[in-house]
Amino acid sequence: MHTSSAPVSVLPPTFEQHHDGFGVHCSRPRISWRFSDSSEGVTNWTQTAYEIEISERIGVTPQVFKVESPDSVLVPWPSPETLCSRTRRQVRVKCHGSYTISSGHKKSSVTEWSPFSILEISLLHNSDWGAHMITVAKSWPLNPDGSAIPLSFVKSFTLPVHSGKVERARLYITSHGTYLARINDSRVGNHCLSPGWQSYHKRLHYQVFDIGHLLRPGSNDIQIEVASGWFASAWTWASRRFIYGSRLGVLAQLEAWYTDAPAPATLVATDDTWGVSRTALASSEIYNGEFYDQRRILTSSPGEVDCFTCEISPIRVSKLISPDAPPVRVVDRIAPKEIFKSRSGNATIVDFGQNLAGRVCVRRLQKPNGSCVTFRHAEVIQDGEIQTRPLRSTKATDTLLFAGLEVVDWHPAYTFHGFRFVEITGWSADDREFPLTDSSIVAEVLQTDMARTGWFSCSDEDVSRLHENSLWSMRSNFLSVPTECPSRDERMGWTGDLNLFAPTANFLYDTTGMLRNWLQDLYEDQMEESPHWRRGVVPLFIPNCLLKTNGIEHGWDPMPNGVWGDASVMVPWELYQTYGDVEFLEAQFQSMLHYLEHGITRGKDGLWDPEQWQFGDWLDPRAPQNDSGRGTTDGVFVADCFLIASTGIVVEVARLLGKPDVASRFQNTSERLVQSWRSKYLTEAGLILPDTATAISLALSFNLLPDSDGDAMRHLAVERLARIIRLNDFKITSGFVGTAYLPQVLTDSGKVELAYAMLFQRRCPSYLYPVTMGATTTWERWDSMFPDGSVNPGSMTSFNHHALGSIAHWLHVVVGGLEAMEPGWRVFRVQPWPNVKLTCAATRFESKYGRIAVKWTLKGNHFSMWLQVPPNSKAIVSMPGEENERCIGSGKYRFESQFVQTNWPPKALLPPWGRAEF
Repeated sequence: MHTSSAPVSVLPPTFEQHHDGFGVHCSRPRISWRFSDSSEGVTNWTQTAYEIEISERIGVTPQVFKVESPDSVLVPWPSPETLCSRTRRQVRVKCHGSYTISSGHKKSSVTEWSPFSILEISLLHNSDWGAHMITVAKSWPLNPDGSAIPLSFVKSFTLPVHSGKVERARLYITSHGTYLARINDSRVGNHCLSPGWQSYHKRLHYQVFDIGHLLRPGSNDIQIEVASGWFASAWTWASRRFIYGSRLGVLAQLEAWYTDAPAPATLVATDDTWGVSRTALASSEIYNGEFYDQRRILTSSPGEVDCFTCEISPIRVSKLISPDAPPVRVVDRIAPKEIFKSRSGNATIVDFGQNLAGRVCVRRLQKPNGSCVTFRHAEVIQDGEIQTRPLRSTKATDTLLFAGLEVVDWHPAYTFHGFRFVEITGWSADDREFPLTDSSIVAEVLQTDMARTGWFSCSDEDVSRLHENSLWSMRSNFLSVPTECPSRDERMGWTGDLNLFAPTANFLYDTTGMLRNWLQDLYEDQMEESPHWRRGVVPLFIPNCLLKTNGIEHGWDPMPNGVWGDASVMVPWELYQTYGDVEFLEAQFQSMLHYLEHGITRGKDGLWDPEQWQFGDWLDPRAPQNDSGRGTTDGVFVADCFLIASTGIVVEVARLLGKPDVASRFQNTSERLVQSWRSKYLTEAGLILPDTATAISLALSFNLLPDSDGDAMRHLAVERLARIIRLNDFKITSGFVGTAYLPQVLTDSGKVELAYAMLFQRRCPSYLYPVTMGATTTWERWDSMFPDGSVNPGSMTSFNHHALGSIAHWLHVVVGGLEAMEPGWRVFRVQPWPNVKLTCAATRFESKYGRIAVKWTLKGNHFSMWLQVPPNSKAIVSMPGEENERCIGSGKYRFESQFVQTNWPPKALLPPWGRAEF
């Protein structure tokens, strides 16, 4: 073996689970790096050692640390130095490795240095802040409807004459509310809805901005506008305002580093000397929208009613955190697909062709003084008009009142809507000077700006669209927190929805930073110190915005619930499986224990108390329209299955964390619970009660059936499940929970043809029925819209819910053929399960090691597959029609096999006139 130039290159390193390394809230951050594609003819590239170079800045002698290790993900900070607040370092990586060339010879190599990544530590302690949270004196001004009037906090400051040069300048900022900062009339950053939504009384996120380019010698001005946001908007179906406090506020600290100074100088910090006044934004709330009054721009000398006295906020500032999650940003812009008159002729409707979460942006418009343009948002139209009934109490309306001035790229600043259609009054295509055209308005897509990591497509356009719908619903609902819908008067971080969708989400996007922060809030809210809360119970949604408080009637008592509460165990476990970071488990271990020990209402048998109401298999299509918990599968059965699964996971977590006593205790508990479950739900004949697709799927998924009779009982369950599916003509009979498990159970049980039959079924309820109705996102209900185009009259009828989009996980694993075998994807399985109705499929995943890609085609009986394995990882490949599997290292490969479809098409147990056709 001899050394040569490396056939791979190293990409810039990353730090912890932070999205970009700027403002990392950690004193010894772990380091990761990915590899680019390897050269053709090169396989099995494996790292043997790495070098990390750390330097303060260019021109200063760096430290170089060499470590003999194959690890390239979350390796320990190599320097003995513990970084303090504001520390800045440049980091790059070089790797040593070995590989095989096409002749079979082995070679060793050393890569070039990766590009530098900049690491900058945030303010790690509240004591690093000299600023104070400021607000208006006495009380915050309100509109007649009780909403908070947005205000602007302003301060002038002078860039001091200094012998040194400003090397860098930072603005650290957060608010009670949502804020937007400007320095010298230029916007700071491109974040939206900052600081986002969190459990404000326990953790408050702040942002760090590089603002050196905005400063100028001499006099400068900073202006920070603050609106209600999640902190004070009318929230939930109870329309409860000021959940987190009666006054909004802002906390900001602007610092500059000079070349000849050892520490930063604080140029300005929020205190009671700031000015505060009203702006052109008359009102702003997340559900209801914004009212922008352009006439206020022309008010040159505001009266006393517009100016307020500033004071230090009486609301305590909780622990300040620089989040790992990327901010919410405008990530896409979509032009109108169609513009047409409403059926009544009273308004113009713009169809953007895609359901989304975001806002509209008016490119250019001018109207006479007193003219008013109103934008109402909706997900669907019915009978030629936008259908707003599914929004319930949400107004979703933005209003622009003109004073004769031109607007350019105007958009609401502190709200978002779930919409595909916008009804516009006061502006139409018939206007002479500024007609409404497809170039004068655009939809701006808002989401937490996570890196995309997963892709899937196939030869069936409807199935590809199904996957896109799942993707778009994730995009729409991963906005600051993982919500359930972006449109109606909820938009809350329901724990059960995320629990079921997490495997899909973790494949499609890098969720590490966002979900890590959300799980921290889960634990904080779970352990709420309140006479109205039972510590250990996991709230149904995070942040817990319906926490009952003294004098508030709209709060909820603790409602222990299976599946929803199990998110405290299963979501960090799924994160560990995808990303291989044991710290997810360490950080949430106490949350897991408190849930299992104190957060469950148990019966005498250790399972759930049967008197405790459960959401269960929520939105089972056979449940009553406005009573979605009364499905065909008993909710307590569902909760009991998840309780056993969570208990088993905690056993594994305790072992991983080196806690054998805890593992042994929960192992004993798990065995007792399984026995209780079997006594409760299994008949002497081996049938599972309740006899539903969801019940059987959970029993099989969680290995709850006894194995004393070999596979006999499991075989009976599988055959019973197959019969249920065939009796229902391959239509769906499951809700949120069953849908997440059923397709994979069928595949693992040797009934993949039934899973495909359900996939291709187009009649309601089915995966593809919404697609046939023109859906561009995942619906909350299988029948959110009826075949005649009318909207389901149920009180919960959203057209943008990600929970039922969990089918995308099956598309990735079974159709695409990609699945992790070890936590973190260092070793993964490639095993596509083709079907004759598909001629090709392609799946791609950007793992922490590099790009994994699978493409396959099926022509007759000839199956061909192309595979890319990234450096420093391995794939276990199983080809259709072959029993043997092979283990391969990095490289690009092509495989061929013969595939003969069996048991296709499957037969329904129905008369001929009612059968599906494939």
